[in-house]
Amino acid sequence: MPALKIIVASTRPTRIGRVIGDWVAARAVEHGRFHVELVDLAEVGLPFLDEPEDATTGRYVHQHTKDWSATIDAADALVFVMPEYNHGFNAPLKNALDFLHREWAYKPVGLVSYGGLSGGLRAVEMLKPVLVKLRMVPAGNAVTVFHRQSMTADGRLSADERLRSSAEGMLEELERLTEAMAVMRAAV
Repeated sequence: MPALKIIVASTRPTRIGRVIGDWVAARAVEHGRFHVELVDLAEVGLPFLDEPEDATTGRYVHQHTKDWSATIDAADALVFVMPEYNHGFNAPLKNALDFLHREWAYKPVGLVSYGGLSGGLRAVEMLKPVLVKLRMVPAGNAVTVFHRQSMTADGRLSADERLRSSAEGMLEELERLTEAMAVMRAAV
């Protein structure tokens, strides 16, 4: 069974990303076609990029980078659960991406965004060129959470049919992309 890593990108103490990430992980387990692992950047605790060499060399000197490399290397597919901050994606996600290079290549990625008026869609559009540069393939189906409409007063996600259907469509597409791209990942 292919490995799906769901990465919660926000590290902010008051974030809702972990709640959304847990919901996505539960949907992926229910989907039943991936070995699912939730990876929380707040728990990973990467410092601001501190490797002395460019990530394209693959010569990592810090243990936190070697551990991060092993985590991403073990993934066949990824989902980023990401907020929108000031019309863009957040710095911890960019930092996590910049630490590595080869490990991201030819992996499909699902995008779960959240935010106010746009539900994080502006952040998604800014992230896509970065993903393409890393040779990742973003799924066309995505999940957009408008937090004012989808979060309850006590901090729980109220997932309606639109969210559930979006998650299912994204997971189905990730399953197809993961299978199709397996040959390319094997050649890296």
